[in-house]
Amino acid sequence: MSILVDHEIREAVSQGKLILEPYCQSLIQPNSYDVRLSDRFSWHDGGAEIIDPYDSQSVLQGLIHVVEESIVVKPGQFVLGATLERVCLPRDIVGQLTGKSSLARLGVMVHVTAGFIDAGFSHPPAQITLEIVNVGNRPVRLHAGMAIAQMVFTRTAECAIAYNEKPGAKYNGQPAAAHSRYYLNSGAAS
Repeated sequence: MSILVDHEIREAVSQGKLILEPYCQSLIQPNSYDVRLSDRFSWHDGGAEIIDPYDSQSVLQGLIHVVEESIVVKPGQFVLGATLERVCLPRDIVGQLTGKSSLARLGVMVHVTAGFIDAGFSHPPAQITLEIVNVGNRPVRLHAGMAIAQMVFTRTAECAIAYNEKPGAKYNGQPAAAHSRYYLNSGAAS
């Protein structure tokens, strides 16, 4: 296992193994690729209704979806965003999303817990949903197209079942700022 460095990322993209659409060579860092923020966001309204991850109606109730060139994230606010780039990983490369330190210094976290992307995600290529929260003291404006996070790629042994081949791969081909689909897990109540 090893993290891909700049020239290995370029080579994987040029060979069509790693798909990043749109791809911009200037976004390659020594050990990562800067992904940009799309213009699609979603969040739950401020209602007092409890969200039950097993109940699709409660998950979908009060969802707000917007397409904006910029969005202000207030302190304590949680918003789903998405990468501008659509991503497709081969069977032997996993991705890990990490925040940009310049934004973290403003209090912006771009993935609350879901920073790992399985080998074989996603066929067709799909945007990565970002769980954005402002843990700072001041509102922060985020702009569509800005570098929002870094994607680190690690070469692994080839997996037996890629994410896109897995039964119930509920985020394969996901739309931008995809909401939770936990209720699709086996054993869910609805």
